[in-house]
Amino acid sequence: MNIRTIFAAVVLLLTGIVPGHAESITVTHWGSAFYGAPYAVAMEKGFFKAHGVDITGILTSNGGGTSVRNTLAGDLPFGEVALPAAIQAINAGQPLVIIGGGTDSVGDIMWIAKKGSPMHSIKDIVGKKIGFTAPGSVTNMLILMAMKAQGIDPASVKLIPAGGIGANLSAVLNGAIDSGMTGEPVWSENEDKVQAVFYVRDVLPANMMQTVAITTTDYAKEGAAKLRGIIAARREGVEFIVAHPDEAAEITAKAFNGDPALYKKVFKNLLSFNYWSDGRLDYDGMNRMIEGLQIVGQQKGPVDWTKVVDPSFLPADLKPHS
Repeated sequence: MNIRTIFAAVVLLLTGIVPGHAESITVTHWGSAFYGAPYAVAMEKGFFKAHGVDITGILTSNGGGTSVRNTLAGDLPFGEVALPAAIQAINAGQPLVIIGGGTDSVGDIMWIAKKGSPMHSIKDIVGKKIGFTAPGSVTNMLILMAMKAQGIDPASVKLIPAGGIGANLSAVLNGAIDSGMTGEPVWSENEDKVQAVFYVRDVLPANMMQTVAITTTDYAKEGAAKLRGIIAARREGVEFIVAHPDEAAEITAKAFNGDPALYKKVFKNLLSFNYWSDGRLDYDGMNRMIEGLQIVGQQKGPVDWTKVVDPSFLPADLKPHS
């Protein structure tokens, strides 16, 4: 246990805040993508307990609205979900509020095809069946934005919600779709079976906020201490990844039942483009992601962030300056 963790534990004892019963939170694509790595580290290193929260389980989903619904139904209504899905839910009247940043890059997302396919660039998706995860998900937005950036008529491509990252891979390999989305570690694990069609970072700005932390409006009032604790512990998880990437990779591999050697390679790659936000909200990156919702007609004009974001749960140095 490091000095910061010990200090945090002492503060909690002095203030009378002690961890409650074990609880679960929601993280999109837990176990198959790396949005959840800071949470895996925070659980393993005791950061959650040091901040007065006993998080021992993670609920997962295939992205999109499922993550939001899991958050609403959870015993502790906190989730890291796709930003577009959060906005869609809020626009539909769900009692949710954004309270922190998650992943602030799309540099890891790519589209793949079966080895030997004639598809080698985004231009090759015309006339093909192209998979993404779920309606309203980040990958749904990104494929539409990528097509717009390249002047590809959406009517010329058949988009198919194929499920999670593993489901997209299976659909590519069995020929159900011509190309599907993927990311690490699935890409590195299957380079002998699939080939890259295009990386999102090659056609769109990499600085786009994929995921955000959300809670319900009621829990934002009654569970403020726990929410601050989760965000602070996740931040420590990110800091640990940056300082000790190999150990963090081993921790995450254990949580995900993955290959530690492969995860070390992946973490080095993800850190090269600042994949994980420390919790701060990148409004420029958020606005870029909202463009995807505008493309599909599910968002008219810009989002008024003052109405859907509550930054009060962030550590003082991460709060936006007024």
